Amino acid sequence: MLATRLRRGSDTVATRPLHALRLDSVRHELGDSVSAREIMTWESFGSASRELATQVAKSGYEPDIILAIARGGLLAAGALGYALSVKNTYTLNVEFYTGVNERLAIPIMLPPVPSLVDLRESRVLIVDDVADTGHTLKLVNDFCAGQVKESKIAVLYEKSASIVKCDFVWKRTDEWINFPWSDKDPVAKREWHVRDA
Repeated sequence: MLATRLRRGSDTVATRPLHALRLDSVRHELGDSVSAREIMTWESFGSASRELATQVAKSGYEPDIILAIARGGLLAAGALGYALSVKNTYTLNVEFYTGVNERLAIPIMLPPVPSLVDLRESRVLIVDDVADTGHTLKLVNDFCAGQVKESKIAVLYEKSASIVKCDFVWKRTDEWINFPWSDKDPVAKREWHVRDA
C-alpha cells in the first residue's frame, strides 16, 4: 500500500494511505506552515480527464486536432485524444513557470513550433493542465487565431485570476495544484530542474 508521511520540520506528523490523504487533513495536521494545495492523484486524473472529455463531447464541439501545451498538458491531451477519438495531436512547448509561483516575465514558445499552414479548416482543442494566470493559454490561442477554423480551450483546472476563461474546465480552484506527474523528484537529475514547475 502506498502511503505518505506528513512532516513538520523533522517530525513525522502522520502516515496514511495516499487515497485517504485529504487537503483538509494536511492543513489540520501541518497547520498554517504549509500553503493550501489541491492534490490530484493518478486515479483522480483518470476520472477528471474522462469528465472533461464528456463536457467537450456533450457541447457538440468536434475537434479535428488536439494541441497539447507541453509539458503540463501532454497527459491531459493524450487522455482527451483517446476519449474523443482524435488521433491528430500536436505539441507546443511553452516555457513560463520556473518554480512554485515563480515565472518568466512572459511565456515563450520553444522550438520546434508547429506549422499551422495546412490547418485553416481545422477545429483545434488546446489542452493544458491548468489555467493559472492564463498567459500561456492566451499566447497559444492567439497563435492559432486566423490560422485555424476554430479553437477552444480545455483544462483540468482553472484559477479565478486567469485572463483566459476556458471553454471546458474540470474544476476551479485558487490553490497550488500537485499533479501526480510533477510532484516527485525526477529520476534523472539535471541542473535546471525545479520540482513542481
